[in-house]
Amino acid sequence: MEKRQIDQLRHIRNKVTRFMMMYKFALEELETKIDILNEEFHFLHEYNPIEHTKSRIKSPESILEKLNRKGGGESLASIKETIRDIAGLRITCSFVEDIYWISEMLQNQSDLHVVEIKDYIKNPKPNGYRSLHLLVQVPVFMSDRQEPVYVEVQIRTIAMDFWASLEHKIFYKYDGSVPPRLLEELKDAADSATALDRKMEKLHKEIEAIKSADEASAEPNLLGQLTGGKGLPIPEALLRLADEGTE
Repeated sequence: MEKRQIDQLRHIRNKVTRFMMMYKFALEELETKIDILNEEFHFLHEYNPIEHTKSRIKSPESILEKLNRKGGGESLASIKETIRDIAGLRITCSFVEDIYWISEMLQNQSDLHVVEIKDYIKNPKPNGYRSLHLLVQVPVFMSDRQEPVYVEVQIRTIAMDFWASLEHKIFYKYDGSVPPRLLEELKDAADSATALDRKMEKLHKEIEAIKSADEASAEPNLLGQLTGGKGLPIPEALLRLADEGTE
């Protein structure tokens, strides 16, 4: 093989590698943001809405399969615009209100550009699928340029996630041709998951109301909580300095 051909193949390989690395770096950047929120909730708040997260990047084979179904994609740049879910991050919460809380926090991140929001909670899919999808662009800084990279963020409750996982396994088992009876049962299961989410959120709010009432009637040792409670122990002298800087 001529040197020119070898150099051309190496150039193509490097372009594809860089293309895939962009999505890896974008996911890592977004996961860092979620980790920071997790840490903040752990130290500063009584409640953490984030149960767990899971990320994935489509394989080159999956990208080509989807590209064949959708058409288009004459270059890597056009593939980037045609297939916007190459990188995906799923955030699982306990309650529906947490979904919109996390969505708002992400939208308030000044370096994230929210391209599109699809609310399948207020407007479920016909099969019963429920989730909130955010399509965001994450800035990735490479050695020679900054590149905005698409990441699809799915935010859902534990019940929604369980249903979606089950539905995916059933469709995979039947290769997409699921019997009508099972489709009806899946829809019923989705309705049951929705009812469970509503009941658990109602219980959560009732418990929070009881807790707030108990705290209001008690006389806690606030200084003791601040200097020796959950999170980082804070010396009393540092608390005084912080208080002097508060207007």
